[in-house]
Amino acid sequence: MDFKPLITLLAIVNPLAIVPFFIHYTQGFSSAQRKRTILISSFSAFAVIATCAVIGLQILEFFSISLASFQVGGGMLLLTSALSMLNAQPAEAKATKSEVDDAGTKASIAVVPLTIPLLTGPATMSTVVIYADQAKTFFQHAALVGYGVVIALATAVCFAAAKPIARFLGQTGINVMTRLMGLILAALAVEVMAAGLTKLFPALGA
Repeated sequence: MDFKPLITLLAIVNPLAIVPFFIHYTQGFSSAQRKRTILISSFSAFAVIATCAVIGLQILEFFSISLASFQVGGGMLLLTSALSMLNAQPAEAKATKSEVDDAGTKASIAVVPLTIPLLTGPATMSTVVIYADQAKTFFQHAALVGYGVVIALATAVCFAAAKPIARFLGQTGINVMTRLMGLILAALAVEVMAAGLTKLFPALGA
């Protein structure tokens, strides 16, 4: 079984890097509210990944976008995310001020901004679609959806242990982890872009 999609997704989502955001957004929450936020965030992350794995390619076909072009664009997004992570910034931390302010006044922070865009933003979605195209059998597609379950569980564990993790690792430890995952992601991004460019320009593979 190929675990590269799982490694890539873990590098992009990197729930450890989102722990400080989770702590910030859930300040003043009761234990029950925090547990509900964890449950919704985890399930939402799975839902995004599963949806992209199952119907992502159909969406591309609807808009007449070739997979090669999507691979190049997706690879660029991955590389941008990797560069952010190398600067110790979460890969998908693209929430606007209005989203943050709105999230602070609603119970929906589990979905916006925690799940979208902090956990599963454009880079995550494009990655899943690219790997969905590479899946040739039902079991490979099922494995991709299953990786969504792993991501959801990893998110739930990190958020549930948010305060102990933050105390143990400290900001320095979280930054080191984020940079390490960013380095891995940068290498994977180059592979994705190279595959797309080779399809668009066959002479490159000669």
